[in-house]
Amino acid sequence: MRFICTAITLLSLAIALPVYAEEHHKFTELPGTRALISQLRAGGFVLFMRHGPTDSSKPDQFPLTDPNDCSKQRPLIEEGRQVAHFLGDTLRRGRIPVDEVYAGPLCRTRETALAAFGNFKVSQKLMTTTNLTTEEKGPYLDELRRLLSSPVTKGNRVLVTHAPNLADLIGYFPGPEGVIVVFQPMDNGRFNYLATIPPAAWAKLIK
Repeated sequence: MRFICTAITLLSLAIALPVYAEEHHKFTELPGTRALISQLRAGGFVLFMRHGPTDSSKPDQFPLTDPNDCSKQRPLIEEGRQVAHFLGDTLRRGRIPVDEVYAGPLCRTRETALAAFGNFKVSQKLMTTTNLTTEEKGPYLDELRRLLSSPVTKGNRVLVTHAPNLADLIGYFPGPEGVIVVFQPMDNGRFNYLATIPPAAWAKLIK
């Protein structure tokens, strides 16, 4: 009888808790393809863009109380601005429509979004999750999940943010800086990972 009760309890938990397939397996990185580019031209996808190259010798100072104080943050370097401009220009030349652009509040994400797209919205919850406790990360990861999973009704959605956030959410730390990770939103907190496209790979995909 005790065994039956335990089994029923475990079954109830399994039904009650959401299961996200992308979280419970070893991550396998997939390359971008021309077929995927054709799909992106039709819209409906989410592009997770890591900010452009930065000066790693100047780490963020914590606690970081003012996201607008660039002097206390790891800065975007000139190469980072060039990479961001290249990515934005490549998406436009490749006829990949972008309707929504969200950027984290730190200077390097905002500068990347500005150089790539010009117009963007700042999302405070796309702040880097580095140095946060598990409890503190919760709202940031919830927001990232929402933006990755919510349907895109026009063009594609771009999130300019940080690799640690994705690593905390699905166990995947994408690189290098400036990389774009493509997701298909599935609604209700679910999404499918489709590909990882570093800056150097776009030349063979967009012609």
